[in-house]
Amino acid sequence: MKKLSVLELFAGVGGFRIGLENTNKFQIVWSNQWEPSTKTQHASMVYENVFGAENHSNQDIHLVPTNDIPDADVLVGGFPCQDYSVATTLKNSKGIEGKKGVLWWQINRILQEKKDKPKFLILENVDRLLKSPSNQRGRDMAIILKCLEELGYAVEWRVINGAEYGFPQRRRRVFILGYLNNTSHYKNMSEDMEGWIETDGVISKAFPIKQISEFKYEDISNISIQEISDNFNKGGGNSKFENSGCMIDGNIVTAKVFPNYDGKYQKLKEILVTEEIEEEFYIENNDLDKWYYLKGAKKEIRKSKDGYEYNYSEGGMIFPDELDNPSRTIITGEGGKSPSRFKHVISTNKGFRRLTPIELERLNGFPDNHTKMAGISNTKRAFFMGNALICGVVQKLGENL
Repeated sequence: MKKLSVLELFAGVGGFRIGLENTNKFQIVWSNQWEPSTKTQHASMVYENVFGAENHSNQDIHLVPTNDIPDADVLVGGFPCQDYSVATTLKNSKGIEGKKGVLWWQINRILQEKKDKPKFLILENVDRLLKSPSNQRGRDMAIILKCLEELGYAVEWRVINGAEYGFPQRRRRVFILGYLNNTSHYKNMSEDMEGWIETDGVISKAFPIKQISEFKYEDISNISIQEISDNFNKGGGNSKFENSGCMIDGNIVTAKVFPNYDGKYQKLKEILVTEEIEEEFYIENNDLDKWYYLKGAKKEIRKSKDGYEYNYSEGGMIFPDELDNPSRTIITGEGGKSPSRFKHVISTNKGFRRLTPIELERLNGFPDNHTKMAGISNTKRAFFMGNALICGVVQKLGENL
């Protein structure tokens, strides 16, 4: 069977690639990774070290002409969650221009300029995309849906928490799948949007559900992107988008769904390294008080930089982390020795320690030492995993696509 060709944008260290290639049904034909905030392109270095430099671009995507990007069956990418509002411009035939530096508009630009558009899209983002910004909840998702409608795509989405489907990390991310109007997926969704969400869609087959709230409906077919940016749900309170839904021709169906999984649940203790751990990962006794303070409950008076006093409170966290449950979400600040509220800490026979890079890779489903190479620190390796996704989630979506 011919493999589907894939463009991998915002590739990081290759999580999408691993997940899709594990199915043996996809082949990455072009990838791009650029980190604007650093001179040394560490993630791209790791990507090339593992997969090779051929057909890999380490250039700011804003500067890559669409003509330099090959045609492919699928476009994938985990793009940053930013402000997707638009501004009017005379330069753009559509009358809109996305905010400078916002990477969604580069996806939109590539799809818009491609004569032979990808048949399928798999995009990933943090789940707050469905609720942002705070003064127009759901506006950013509505802008993305409207863009994709104008480009000829039907769309389905779902917030997936890996731990609810047996993966060893609690990581909630929204996955957005797009189907071009010449695909059978587009036709099938148009015939029964509610059924697509419940049982028939790619996501529902990969990640079944057992309960569903009442369906809600929204119509953006006759609203411009500019009008959505300016007015969508202005002062409307809750977001119009639940954790699952689909859109075709501007007609949106959305509902809150709950997972249906009866398989094995992986625990944090199952991914731990059994070999000797380097001393740098163990917490020194004289630092433990700082860790207990940061992880603990607080109710105290604090002072702002301008001298204003205010009441501060936050709940306590389980410390050390529970070994018999999936882990908490890995964040980009996971690495380094300094005490932190959010870093993982486990209790061992030798004392408390942080997780190693291999353990963090395992929590996301990467091969051991995927990110290990000369010039890459353990702190940077942890950062990569905080930025990554669970490869197994992508694999299941790919298998069902």
